[in-house]
Amino acid sequence: MGLSRTAPWIAYFAVAHISPPHAFALMPWLGAVDVVLAVSVLVVPIRAVVLYMAFWASWAALLRPLAGESAWEMVERAGNFGAPLALFFLLRRVAGFRSWFIPSAERPAPFSRPTSQLTIASWTLRLAIVLLLLGHGMLQSSVHKPMFCSQYSMIGLPGTAIEPYIGGVEILLAAAVLLRPARPLLVGIVFWKLATEALCPMAGMPLWMFIEHGASYAAPLALVFLDLSRQEEEQALSVPILGAR
Repeated sequence: MGLSRTAPWIAYFAVAHISPPHAFALMPWLGAVDVVLAVSVLVVPIRAVVLYMAFWASWAALLRPLAGESAWEMVERAGNFGAPLALFFLLRRVAGFRSWFIPSAERPAPFSRPTSQLTIASWTLRLAIVLLLLGHGMLQSSVHKPMFCSQYSMIGLPGTAIEPYIGGVEILLAAAVLLRPARPLLVGIVFWKLATEALCPMAGMPLWMFIEHGASYAAPLALVFLDLSRQEEEQALSVPILGAR
């Protein structure tokens, strides 16, 4: 999004006392850095880079309430910093300082990660999903963000009337994930978020906004696969060793 010089971001730069001309000049550079880091993590994840991404996403989310927007805007973006933080926990090593900058390109052997490591990453994703659903729901049911009304109107729904109910559904989904993140529930959330986030380009917004919100539908999908890995880990540990007495 930074590469396209998004005008509303001027307010976020103003929090750091950066003038509009300097903000427009910085946006493409910051956007380019984000793209390069995203590609690098996809190819060879590095712990220091992943942790930086979690910090940067947290700061970008915090800028919303600091710029005068609702605090729920920050909560809604929990997936942006929760997903890289979960990946950081999965890449955790104990080889010293150098391990922060060594690419983790090697494929781990089956069942090589400690169960506690998988549990921490799983809970990180779980809480991120809860917060992003809760924040998105509250922005509709309580804040009544105008953008959602226009998106629903684009597909023939009465935006003002239906917005609180859709927000209520997402709040209930957040509570359900917090209580018990069953796989069918998580898969349903993946399709739900794909459908709702797809309303952005349908309403005339840039396609990059749908991609930027990727954590909304990628985080629950990642939690499904992480849960499967943890289940395999537990089953492997419970299998008795042949010949053991």
